[in-house]
Amino acid sequence: MIHWVYAFIDRPRESFDRAAQFWTAVTDTHLSSRRGDAQEFVTFLPESGDACLKLQGVIEGGGGHIDLALEEKDIAGEVRRAVDLGAEVLEEIEGFAVLESPAGLPFCFVTWEGEKERPAVVKHRGGGASRLDQACLDIGPSQYAAEAEFWHAVTGWERIRGSLPEFEVLRPGPAIPVRILLQRLGEERPAAVHHDLSCSDIETVRAVHEALGARFERRGPHWLVMSDPVGGTYCLTARDPETGSLSAVS
Repeated sequence: MIHWVYAFIDRPRESFDRAAQFWTAVTDTHLSSRRGDAQEFVTFLPESGDACLKLQGVIEGGGGHIDLALEEKDIAGEVRRAVDLGAEVLEEIEGFAVLESPAGLPFCFVTWEGEKERPAVVKHRGGGASRLDQACLDIGPSQYAAEAEFWHAVTGWERIRGSLPEFEVLRPGPAIPVRILLQRLGEERPAAVHHDLSCSDIETVRAVHEALGARFERRGPHWLVMSDPVGGTYCLTARDPETGSLSAVS
């Protein structure tokens, strides 16, 4: 059983400090001490609730991934089950495992440490409210069906139709802070992960982000595609930050 989810923002190591500064500001958090052999990990600590966002400095590429937190006694069994479903194990030690989905998306099983309270919605000084609450898996059309079924089976979460035909949502219980959006791309390209923020008003929140160095890229039906100050993609979506529902449609 998945007790908690961490969204990982993966950014180039040479841009680590700048990425950390931006994401600290837009999520109203402060940083933990850095850790890892290359000091490549940090956790964003909220003023209230339990942390659910981390940053990893990577040597190549960027994007994101998720950590699924389980009771330690369950990790080995869940690794075996994920492999049976098509995953590949990249690293496994006691209480921790790094895997890759059938489409090549990295993810981790980690030991649950009792996290149970979602961080509060962020209310920006410039107006608007937001919450980083969604990992979007961008999947090419030929891989979509198998990859969507894999994530549904691994999580056991409710699978519901999205607002557009190319989207499905894997919705966890209300206590888990990050859900999964499955996006079927219109072209074949390697699968990737980006993160989405639910926003009370996407234009107001956009202005806050741009003042902190983000860049607007393009507009979707009810979302804005943005780049953070180091070039990482993310989206501002017109969803209620408290419930996650689409305020633009429901």
